[in-house]
Amino acid sequence: MSIDAEIGFTADVIRDPSRFVGRTELIRNCILAINSPTGLISVFGKRGVGKSSLLRQLQQMALGEYTLARHAGLGNLIPSKPRTYLTVYYACDSMISNGKELLSRLCNDQNPEDGLLRLVPNDGKEIVEFTRSKEVSAGADLKVINWGAKGVESSKYARIVPDDIVQTFGNFVEAVVAHQVKGRMKRDALLIILDEFDVIENKDGIGSLIKSLTTPDVKFAVCGIGRDLSDLIHDHASVERLIEQGVLPVRPMPASESEAIITTASELFKGAVRFEPGVASKIADIGQGYPYFVQLVGKQCINELNARCTDLVDDDVLNKVLDDLKTGKAFPALESAYQLAIGSSSDRQLLLHLLAEQETEQPRSDEIGRVVLKNTRQLAEELDIQYIDQLMPRLVDKRYGPVLESIPERRGTYEFVNPVLRQYIRLRAL
Repeated sequence: MSIDAEIGFTADVIRDPSRFVGRTELIRNCILAINSPTGLISVFGKRGVGKSSLLRQLQQMALGEYTLARHAGLGNLIPSKPRTYLTVYYACDSMISNGKELLSRLCNDQNPEDGLLRLVPNDGKEIVEFTRSKEVSAGADLKVINWGAKGVESSKYARIVPDDIVQTFGNFVEAVVAHQVKGRMKRDALLIILDEFDVIENKDGIGSLIKSLTTPDVKFAVCGIGRDLSDLIHDHASVERLIEQGVLPVRPMPASESEAIITTASELFKGAVRFEPGVASKIADIGQGYPYFVQLVGKQCINELNARCTDLVDDDVLNKVLDDLKTGKAFPALESAYQLAIGSSSDRQLLLHLLAEQETEQPRSDEIGRVVLKNTRQLAEELDIQYIDQLMPRLVDKRYGPVLESIPERRGTYEFVNPVLRQYIRLRAL
């Protein structure tokens, strides 16, 4: 009988606390940030490092569900009366070009579990409770299907202001706080979570807006790819004073936590899958601290088990997965990004591999993963790679990824946009 790989491994955001592994210090900081009366929460890090999964766990704690914290041995940090929130969760996309478009999306999002609109009161409606799916049932807030409570004056309902999305959003938030947070649900505040925040092209003014709306009743959390808050919010000076205990940098996992992903998956499979001793550490080493890649390799191992009609992930199974990776058969999305970057140039392909394999010299943690072109030039010339400077533009062109981004303050220095893709390139055969 075929084994469902998703039972133990997933490339999706992890919402179920029982599937979340490690990150004890970050969980500790989440508890502190949520229970701070004011302050902006900022989550940032590289691709594939688990930012969105942490954000979903933060949301669960904001709803009052602290199972993850207790399992991590942090129960003593949970206040006797923790602050509880109603939550809005919105994942931004690259079609949002500025702050006003973001507010328009928030005001019109009809997601039944996470949208702002589900909380906004209106005439002739009433509220009812609902049950979330299994993975997010604990600590769930409510979905507003119908509003309409006796004693609530219609004049206090949220109002849309034509051609003024900023004021409309403010009205929506004020109405939710008054009627839902403080009135109906007796929570402490509203938490507005903005994931993938980095993809918004023009963030000018968003920091000032967040500052103006942040109160003990309204809290914001922003998450995205970046090295610090300034990478997420352009006018970050506006919100720096709001940062107290809410800075949550997500870095690559230590090997022990990456191995724990395999151990947790084994437990979730409930005996249907076994891992030979030593295999978990080898998968962790392949993942290089990026849980997304560990999950991908784990899923591929289960697919190979199904092909063999066996239940043991041993060295032979793992080596077959690595062989498929080397030939571009294992991970279609990563292979597609790889092929788009190199185009039809074998020289560019070899140059990309040389850059991916370059050792990082900089000691600072925010520079881990950077590569310096001049450090590769001599070896490239020895391998007879022609016209290096003509090969580079495609690698930094958005139309073809990009695979690399230039570091403005360091001439000739680049960073892999997706460190998981960098590790894939290291493992893939030429």
